[in-house]
Amino acid sequence: MQLTDSREIKASPEVVWAAILNPEVLKECVPGCESMTGSVDDGFEAVVAQKVGPVSARFTGIVKLSDIEVGRAVTITGEGKGGPAGYAKGGAKVTLEAVEAGTLLSYTVDASVGGKIAQLGSRIIDSFAKKLADQFFENFQTAVEGPADPSEETAEGAEKKGWFKRLIGG
Repeated sequence: MQLTDSREIKASPEVVWAAILNPEVLKECVPGCESMTGSVDDGFEAVVAQKVGPVSARFTGIVKLSDIEVGRAVTITGEGKGGPAGYAKGGAKVTLEAVEAGTLLSYTVDASVGGKIAQLGSRIIDSFAKKLADQFFENFQTAVEGPADPSEETAEGAEKKGWFKRLIGG
């Protein structure tokens, strides 16, 4: 299954780049992520709980960042084992481009599964993988730029920043 999409994020490429390399941001953005430890250089170990159709699994695996072009592009790959449920592996090639409103984040996601999960059929798997990728990048966008809902403003009327943007003062 392959999916290509993009999002315009209201933050500078430097802020978006820092966020995509931050394990706390990744942990918060991966749906069902229970823990993520490690570093950019050594990779991250992650535990993710997911339910795909009737199959629930707790995946343990590794996430690695490669093909790093500082400030411009990175490939995020991961592979997890879910015991009897099977395995999942995939990756996303992410590119950043400065645009007037901030950063255009483009991505191509590739995913595959095996074991009991694979028996659910490609339509269910493809739909689930698309939903997971969309949710990750939506969570990422919110972490960086803050909530899209204008009713979620501060008392002074100023727009809330995303938690990561507040953290680094961006």
